[in-house]
Amino acid sequence: MNQPDDQKQGNSPYVLNMTIAGVVGQVGCLTLVVIFVALFAGLWLDKFFDTKPVFTLMLMLGSVPLTLYLMFRLVKMATSKIKPTQTHSSQEDPNRGTED
Repeated sequence: MNQPDDQKQGNSPYVLNMTIAGVVGQVGCLTLVVIFVALFAGLWLDKFFDTKPVFTLMLMLGSVPLTLYLMFRLVKMATSKIKPTQTHSSQEDPNRGTED
């Protein structure tokens, strides 16, 4: 498996794109989990207290700000782990700085 030197060192846009794709996947799964928990908890509470749509609607509406907060925290945590790459003098173009 031959990979370009940039991908081996983690300097390529490919690595950044894969990181972004991973974060988007986590955010999507987190959103689904929160919505399903709110839905099933609301349905169970409505059945238990015999109040048809009250708890389901309240929990579904309450899950929106919770989901937004959790998405913000997840993205903030993921972006804090991304560090800018430093260029080393050995990686620079050897012809750079020479005049023709």
